[in-house]
Amino acid sequence: MADLYVSWSDYHQKIEKLAARIYASGWQFNQIVCLARGGLRIGDILSRIYHQPLAILATSSYSGAGKQERGNLKFAKHLTMTSTHLGSKILLVDDLVDSGITLQETIPWLHQYSESPIEDIRSAVIWYKSCSVIEPDYYVDYLHDNPWIHQPFEPYEMTNPADLAAKYALDDNLEMARSQYEVSRNY
Repeated sequence: MADLYVSWSDYHQKIEKLAARIYASGWQFNQIVCLARGGLRIGDILSRIYHQPLAILATSSYSGAGKQERGNLKFAKHLTMTSTHLGSKILLVDDLVDSGITLQETIPWLHQYSESPIEDIRSAVIWYKSCSVIEPDYYVDYLHDNPWIHQPFEPYEMTNPADLAAKYALDDNLEMARSQYEVSRNY
């Protein structure tokens, strides 16, 4: 099993393909629920493309170095959304379905905690791994060999604020020096 490396360009193109596949199905939905963190960017873009409200449900099951160790699934206490009630036809979005446990357990969670009736929930992901216990309704890539996916935002897992402050302090000093040089040149 080789690792799969995804660039920002590929990542955004796959989100567009996912949007097109959902559209081609003809299914109409009135709410997007994205699973944070992996589904945040996808949910945001689909919400913009479809002009549908976005709700966010934070879940977590990975930990350890590089966030590659699967543990117990944890749900946030509340769904975050700006509308009063959850829509009746929900597009549930995540980046991938690996074991499938997150999607499998989120669907009953939504039914249990929604204050309004839910008619239908369909799932959409970019990557569907063969080891999953559930098949998403919409996906872009089926991965029969279950690779570890290195997404373009992965380097931020190893980034810390102190390193960024040091990195950009140099740029700020250079910018200040350029400004002072331009001022002195004009005299």
